[in-house]
Amino acid sequence: MNVTDLPSRKGARIYCIGIKGTGMSALAELLQHAGFQVSGSDQGEVFYTDAILHALGIPYFESFDPLQVPEDAELVIYSAAYSPQTNPELAEVQRRGFPLLKYTDALGAYSAGFDASGIAGVHGKTTTTAMTGVLIRGAGLPAQILAGSAVTAFGGRSTLTLGNTYFVAETCEYRRHFLAFHPRRIVLTSVEPDHQDYYPSYESIRDAFLEYGRKLPPSGQLIYCADDPGATEVAKILEQEAGGREKRFIPYGFTASGPFRIQSYHVAHEQAQMVLSGFPDPLVLRIPGRHSALNAVGALALTDALVKTEEPRGWQQEQWEGARRGLAAFSGSKRRSEILGERGGILFMDDYGHHPTAVRSTLAGLKDFYPQRRLVVSFMSHTYTRTASLLDEFARCFEQAAITVLHKIYPSAREAAASFGINGETLFARVKAHQDAVYYVSEPLDAVGLLRSILRPGDLFITMGAGDNWKLGQALFTGALEVSP
Repeated sequence: MNVTDLPSRKGARIYCIGIKGTGMSALAELLQHAGFQVSGSDQGEVFYTDAILHALGIPYFESFDPLQVPEDAELVIYSAAYSPQTNPELAEVQRRGFPLLKYTDALGAYSAGFDASGIAGVHGKTTTTAMTGVLIRGAGLPAQILAGSAVTAFGGRSTLTLGNTYFVAETCEYRRHFLAFHPRRIVLTSVEPDHQDYYPSYESIRDAFLEYGRKLPPSGQLIYCADDPGATEVAKILEQEAGGREKRFIPYGFTASGPFRIQSYHVAHEQAQMVLSGFPDPLVLRIPGRHSALNAVGALALTDALVKTEEPRGWQQEQWEGARRGLAAFSGSKRRSEILGERGGILFMDDYGHHPTAVRSTLAGLKDFYPQRRLVVSFMSHTYTRTASLLDEFARCFEQAAITVLHKIYPSAREAAASFGINGETLFARVKAHQDAVYYVSEPLDAVGLLRSILRPGDLFITMGAGDNWKLGQALFTGALEVSP
């Protein structure tokens, strides 16, 4: 396999700085599968990826020391979390002139060796990528998949390797990282304001997605969510630019035209069933929310495109049934409405949703799936820029919750609190104006006592956000939880 910017020699040594990161460990696994000798380094803190790297036999140091970098390394890949100013290994690598790629550039270089598809959008890209993996496996296609989180259906990993023809990867819009990718197809789930430290306006983030769409070849395909105004706008602009040339635009969703229109969606007994206009059999989902249904149909549209690339006659019955079974068994991915378990009659969940649109749609889906359960939410907002820019949207996104517990803002290393004039209590005051049962406890673990007095059998308790309040849910679920009668 010839991959641009990666070593061409089979067995070449690649060293990964920050190898325990979800994306880095996943890429390390794929590089090892491709025949490279992979090793790396990271912090000593234990992550879930430690077990994966050990199982793969990929060696790594639990410190950063310039002496650890192999003299014969033909490429060094580094996590964007590090810079030469903060990481001594990276500084030494630059000093010695090793070939060097940032993770997103290495992922892009890897994609150049495949018929590659990128899944992008402000929301839903991880779940859509994971669903695409189970559909592809059910259809028996020779593909590799890389998601942005651990996926239960992938054996608790972020990668699924089924062959060497197709590559499907979650691609990130932050700082235009996805422009390093080489897509023949793009699934676009959503476009709206986010990452305000880099994209100060809707137009600026929209233009980044336009730039990504322009990377498609003339025969490429843009699969987009017709229910999302931003994704639809991007598709329309790109379609106008294409001027009727070969590039194809495929809508999906409740308002879409064509085969991927959701004709009906029904929830009963903690599962959803939907019917698409272009397919004879209903699809079943075990995960909540109309947003999950949209993700599933986007994944199906991409899988359909790959099936028809592999075999112009389209789906064979066995393929279709395998894909339907895979989707029906799909149980989500890490930190995406992840069920921790049930204790004392309380269902504990954790979710990464940190944008008000994602919070609102997730809570609405949970309320729909679990109508008899009282919904109790712990939320930790991520970054001062996002919180300040979307304060009004955050104020109204918890309305499905019976009780909301808010915490301090989880900061980013790239911003300073003082420059924004807001904190967690600012958000609390705004939410309190719309809801009565709202509490503020700055440090998440300090809310254990409060929640022990609040929670009762039959509740659903969910921690939400990109911060570390997931530790609160773990403490309550694994601890000796006493609930009110």
